[in-house]
Amino acid sequence: MNKTARMVMKIIGASLAFAAVVCLLIGGWHDLSVGCSGMKKRVASKFGSEFDDYADDELYL
Repeated sequence: MNKTARMVMKIIGASLAFAAVVCLLIGGWHDLSVGCSGMKKRVASKFGSEFDDYADDELYL
């Protein structure tokens, strides 16, 4: 009986920990998306081409 109760408590603890992680992800989703888009902009500006600011479509009209 003691082993069964210990196993049930471990399962409940793991379930609560998983639920806490899911709640943190859902609660901070906006912050994560803002951080991700900011990181993309920084990487694009650092490693982008020097000619990305020209409008190539308008040059050949």
